[in-house]
Amino acid sequence: MPELTLLNIEEICRDVGRQEITFAHLRDELTDHICCDVEDEMRRGISFAEAYSAVRRKVGPRRLREIQEETLYAVDTKYRKMKNTMKISGIAGTVLLGFAALFKIMHWPFAGFILILGALSMAFVFMPSALTVLWKETHSGRRLFLYVSAFMTATFFITGVVFKIQHWPAAGLILVIAVLTGIFLFVPALLSAKLKDTENKAKRGAYITGALGILSYAAGLLCKIQHWPWAIVLLTAGLVLIFFVAFPWYTRVTWRDDKYVSTSFIYMIIGALAIIVPSLLVSLNVQNNYEGGYYMIGGQQQALYDYQSAKNRSVISSNTDTVASPVLTSIHSGTENLVRVIEGIEAGMNAGSGPFSLTPYNTFLQEGTASRTELNKALKEYSSDLSVLTPDNYTDRIEALLDPAAYFPATAPENERISLMSGLHMLKLLKNGILTAESLALSAASQN
Repeated sequence: MPELTLLNIEEICRDVGRQEITFAHLRDELTDHICCDVEDEMRRGISFAEAYSAVRRKVGPRRLREIQEETLYAVDTKYRKMKNTMKISGIAGTVLLGFAALFKIMHWPFAGFILILGALSMAFVFMPSALTVLWKETHSGRRLFLYVSAFMTATFFITGVVFKIQHWPAAGLILVIAVLTGIFLFVPALLSAKLKDTENKAKRGAYITGALGILSYAAGLLCKIQHWPWAIVLLTAGLVLIFFVAFPWYTRVTWRDDKYVSTSFIYMIIGALAIIVPSLLVSLNVQNNYEGGYYMIGGQQQALYDYQSAKNRSVISSNTDTVASPVLTSIHSGTENLVRVIEGIEAGMNAGSGPFSLTPYNTFLQEGTASRTELNKALKEYSSDLSVLTPDNYTDRIEALLDPAAYFPATAPENERISLMSGLHMLKLLKNGILTAESLALSAASQN
């Protein structure tokens, strides 16, 4: 009968130890059971390596952990209660969130209430119980930081999503904290745990590349939430690293080393598609809605501008043979000069900036900047010229139309979040206000 050497037994002991079996007597029994199975396989005349490989395939990658979980469930009452709580809250939270999504889509009542219940169940019942169960099953100090960071990231993310959907304050701040927690705590902890796994040395390059991709994608998502620049670049770089570098690399190594497809590999694919693709689609949808709304409103403002401009020119052309013609021409000349000043500011804002950029407003339209000072001066001069050329009963209406405060917000911390699109929309409104003021002045001058 073939027998195992001490080196063979030590190898099996190390492999069992890597499964994080915390019960010493259970670890010894599992080791003894595997040794017996290997010896039975060696009776067929194969080597230890072949026999041990056959036993490992028969046992599976998680069977030893499952045996420990079953033992814990049978002998530990607290573990049994916590695991049942985890299962019930996980199922209940998922079902509630699913119904909340359906109610939101159909605009049915109680959608917000169901959403809050589902989020509370997931964030404050499922996540803590899952953290406790994982600690009970492993008692691994080096994995504790990974579990805690995952718990914090998931809790902040779920809470932030609920706040965002319900339009509650501080939603953006909570989502930013979730992303930063994932970037600086969870992803590094997960990468460290993977790199310490001596069995997967060939996959370390794929792990590092995947972590860099996730970090880039998370940073891009943060920039998208905050409307900061480089969001598209970071999102694209993250997706390229994950799906075109890390994923093919990991797949190649897995297929080369493993003779079967593991459940973890399937879960990895499903998890990547379930998290990254929907978030990317939501991000693109938000941007498309934002841009679509801007272009729609911009088109309406441009149509109004063209109509009012044609109407004003018609008034001037119909009075070319009257004594009011020089006055009307002077008013129109002042309007054209003022519009050219605004168009110069628009050209500077559009030069090389993305639609969500915050810099153009701060540089061109915020109070105290050179272009805003020039614009204020031009508006003041134009308003003064019109007040001289029009009766007093028109002056107040014209000054209200040419007041910068009617179009630009006062200096406040909120101005730091005004995007390029919003600034350009303000300028379009201002140009239409100028044409309306011109129309009043032309009407008053032609009548008098």
